[in-house]
Amino acid sequence: MNNSTGCSANATVCDGASCVVSPGDFNAILSVVLSTVLTILLAMVMFSMGCNVEIKKFLGHIKRPWGICIGFLCQFGIMPLTGFILSVAFGILPIQAVVVLIMGCCPGGTSSNILAYWVDGDMDLSVSMTTCSTLLALGMMPLCLYIYTKMWVDSGTIVIPYDNIGTSLVALVVPVSIGMFVNHKWPQKAKIILKIGSITGAILIVLIAVVGGILYQSAWIIDPKLWIIGTIFPVAGYSLGFFLARIAGQPWHRCRTVALETGMQNTQLCSTIVQLSFTYEELNYVFTFPLIYSIFQLVFAAIFLAIYFGYKKYFRKNNEEFPESKDGEKVSESSLHKVNEGFQPDEK
Repeated sequence: MNNSTGCSANATVCDGASCVVSPGDFNAILSVVLSTVLTILLAMVMFSMGCNVEIKKFLGHIKRPWGICIGFLCQFGIMPLTGFILSVAFGILPIQAVVVLIMGCCPGGTSSNILAYWVDGDMDLSVSMTTCSTLLALGMMPLCLYIYTKMWVDSGTIVIPYDNIGTSLVALVVPVSIGMFVNHKWPQKAKIILKIGSITGAILIVLIAVVGGILYQSAWIIDPKLWIIGTIFPVAGYSLGFFLARIAGQPWHRCRTVALETGMQNTQLCSTIVQLSFTYEELNYVFTFPLIYSIFQLVFAAIFLAIYFGYKKYFRKNNEEFPESKDGEKVSESSLHKVNEGFQPDEK
């Protein structure tokens, strides 16, 4: 039969130009295998990131959580509100608006920790923000979804996978804790592990994006409005997070960290919630959005990283000097990611 919609011949759910194809056996097997491999690799990368976190400074962020509070405001204040504004502004379908809001209510993803290292960010703050946002998501996700989605749908129909959130938290905390212990006991070995893990992490981020494209290549034909929102949303998160941190008095390296933690969402969790909350027919309208967001959050993070590298190369003739502190004090570039003063009340 002639298919004039442009959908794949094996598409099982079609409506106009939007299609969802039932995953075949190969895709199902590939998904399970790669999911297992990627989980193991991610745990190893987070272990290496933990090798760059100092226990004393990490606990300092917990005891005096100025940076974490700013991150909390960005993660569960700015992102859901931005998702709501974009949904209203583009006049998308209610079910599509709900998915956009689910993305905005998700906690930060672990990719932000890897990228924070590459932009000489505050690793102690990055890890503590990811951990806290994942933990707080257990309560803040249902609350934010109740507030923002009630004009479109009964929030009780949205299934929050608390087990997945718990798993994400364990997968983050355990390897990072081990890495922190290694850094405390064997700091020289931790530096070697960190270098290997940072490179592996960068490769892993690209691999995840490629795998997502391969597994769901038949579902890319979707409402153009969602493509536009998926492009604007992460950029808004990065930009607003950066400026809010700067307004709050954070030094530049912390602003970069907060920006990444704000715009880099846990898209895997969003995909899980979407698949648990909607019927197969409803997925036709929203199935691909988490993947779209995932791709563009990585694309713009890569652009952000390239601009930062270019900035360092062009403006820093002497690589040992990298003025970043809020008081004009010069900070060594090699130790920039270890500086954790940040925004603190004036002490006399």
